[in-house]
Amino acid sequence: MLDKFTKVKVESPVDVIIGQIRSLIVTGNLKPGDKLPSERKLSDSFGVGRTYVRDAIKKLEFFGILKPLAQSGTVVSGTDISVLEGLFTNVISLNKKDFFYLVETRVLLERESAKLAALRRTDKDIEAIWDAYYNYEAQIKQDLPGVDMDFNFHLKIAEVSQNPVIKSLMLIVIPDILKAYRKLNVCGAGRYLKSANEHIEIIKMIEKRDGDGAAIMMEKHLQDVLEFSKTVDFSPRNVEVE
Repeated sequence: MLDKFTKVKVESPVDVIIGQIRSLIVTGNLKPGDKLPSERKLSDSFGVGRTYVRDAIKKLEFFGILKPLAQSGTVVSGTDISVLEGLFTNVISLNKKDFFYLVETRVLLERESAKLAALRRTDKDIEAIWDAYYNYEAQIKQDLPGVDMDFNFHLKIAEVSQNPVIKSLMLIVIPDILKAYRKLNVCGAGRYLKSANEHIEIIKMIEKRDGDGAAIMMEKHLQDVLEFSKTVDFSPRNVEVE
């Protein structure tokens, strides 16, 4: 009988705040360009500390849902609603096999993303990809976690692919995978350095307009995390995703 019950998940204040802002955007009560109230006013309205509000806003800024403007506060960006609808999936509700399928989907998307980027890139695109790589490199050289910069690198390649659907799907699939990686410490210092070298090889293939080569290098780059997803015990009792 007990195996028919599932663990009750208590949402964090940050998740609740994100959910409410998301709902307002999806329903049109908050539109692109609208300015959010100050952190203090939001804190009073939500009935929580300003730290929770600040963390929620930072997450929404990272995913491009909100954007900070100098001397203007935080405003809603023009993010596609279809991306926003799927952005806040919760990996904790997936079982072990589902998590593998999620990572497998990431690999499929990124293979095609790299291939198209190689075929469609411009010289300006190459500069942008290198900039994303250098940001990642600077992060790991300071012994700082490189997960977010790594995500930005992969997202830049998706942008260069000129396929907005691939980018949208990556925004849906990848963020929750990265949450799990952070919690389970998948990407240690050694992995970050290995990734940096693999990033360079991917860029070289894109520079040469070698679509098949870029796809192969991307798949090789993601092979470790794909193998990891087959073995991890990704159950609520073992992993809490914030």
